Amino acid sequence: MSAWIDTHCHLDATAFDADRDAQRSQAAAQGVRHCVIPAVARSNWDAVRLLAQRHGDSYALGIHPLCTGLAADDDLALLARALEQHHADPRLVAIGEIGLDYFVPGPDPGRQERFYREQLRLARRFGLPVILHVRRSADELLKGLRALPVPGGIAHAFNGSLQQARAFLALGFKLGFGGALTYDRALQLRRLAAELPADALVLETDAPDIPPHWLYVSAAQRAQGRPQGRNAPRELPRIAAVLAQLRGQPPESLAESSSANALAALPRLRALV
Repeated sequence: MSAWIDTHCHLDATAFDADRDAQRSQAAAQGVRHCVIPAVARSNWDAVRLLAQRHGDSYALGIHPLCTGLAADDDLALLARALEQHHADPRLVAIGEIGLDYFVPGPDPGRQERFYREQLRLARRFGLPVILHVRRSADELLKGLRALPVPGGIAHAFNGSLQQARAFLALGFKLGFGGALTYDRALQLRRLAAELPADALVLETDAPDIPPHWLYVSAAQRAQGRPQGRNAPRELPRIAAVLAQLRGQPPESLAESSSANALAALPRLRALV
């Protein structure tokens, strides 16, 4: 059985409250040997840390762009304090999930950008890579990275252009691919995933979000009372099989290359897997 690394899994989400440990065990049985659990706000920094310790996984600490509206101004100082406190923890592998989201209406772009740049400064200060939320914001994220270079990381749920992909790669980043590429209509994303070099890609679920096509429930079905399918880390090998088919390579080869890329993007993983 191939061994996989889920580089982005919100296993602390309330969607897993009823069966969190069982879901992690099921993922392990499917060959998912490691999960990276990124935080999104101050309220779950402790949760992701304790969960990573419980399951032998790893975590990242940060403030998600869609959480900046509810974040207090002193949360950045508290994040710096948390990073100081836990910097020696080998399971702390990155700062994240941070970034910019220009798709969801409401959050103030200026406030998002301030939190993003301040967290890049923390990544530089602590010598940690970053896990980036990229949603209609690739160019502005790249602008920030050029102004404040960091020790690489992962552009999570990447769905940009080939030119943007190459720009992230040139800055030492890997690109995260997950359930979105399983949809036949995702033509540009599937083409990009097939064409990128083998050392560019890492795998992720973003569980419980971004369900693959076999879990997707349409708006009409939801209106009839059928709940949206819940993504989970156990889905990673099946998502990977779709990617392997798109790239015309054996799943075993993809498992090896994507895991090596995860270790390159998040160097502290080397001591954990």
